[in-house]
Amino acid sequence: MVANPILSLSNLVIGYNEPLAEPISLEVQNGEVIAILGISGIGKTTLLRTIAGLVPPIEGSCRLRVDKKGGLGYIPQNLGLVRHASVANNVGLGAGVRLEWTMFSERRKRIEEALKAVGLTEKASEPVRRLSGGQKRRVATARTLAQRPQLILADEFLSELDEGNASAVMEAVLPLVTQGSSLIMVEHNPKHVIQYASRVWWFHDETFTDLSAEEWEKFSPTGGEEA
Repeated sequence: MVANPILSLSNLVIGYNEPLAEPISLEVQNGEVIAILGISGIGKTTLLRTIAGLVPPIEGSCRLRVDKKGGLGYIPQNLGLVRHASVANNVGLGAGVRLEWTMFSERRKRIEEALKAVGLTEKASEPVRRLSGGQKRRVATARTLAQRPQLILADEFLSELDEGNASAVMEAVLPLVTQGSSLIMVEHNPKHVIQYASRVWWFHDETFTDLSAEEWEKFSPTGGEEA
């Protein structure tokens, strides 16, 4: 028996004044890693923002089956960090989403574990504004790790990271996937898609195609390169 999907899209039309793609109908199960591919401005971020509830759909529906309190984690392109706060305080914002305010020891534990996972323990007291772009992306990832959401939406969260740091970030996130969380990420690096994604949502020529990672590698006219 297949469990209820964590996300259901039914004839979903995304966009602002005009549709960006054909209607989308699909389901996402627990434990999936999905990469969204396509050229800039084609609708990748808009789809993430629609799923997150930040942009209303033009038509159709988007149904999430996650906890109302902290079940959805979102890493936007601009990261949404508090620049003048410390790294630890930013990560603590994620830890506090699903914990009662009195659970100080558990919150501290989650912050420490998340910072260790992304290799930023030594930066815990550093103001975010002093960090490099890649370090800021790791802070945003650590904030989500500390939240422990059931569905993670990540908009280019591996950009500005070299291969070593990108691998470290994914290795930090994948244990959540193993435990049943799902990850939907906007990605431009075809190597990351092949290495991590089990499924690809491909925007191309105003159409939308849902493929396995293996199907995308064969189907892509660039032989697996970014569409």
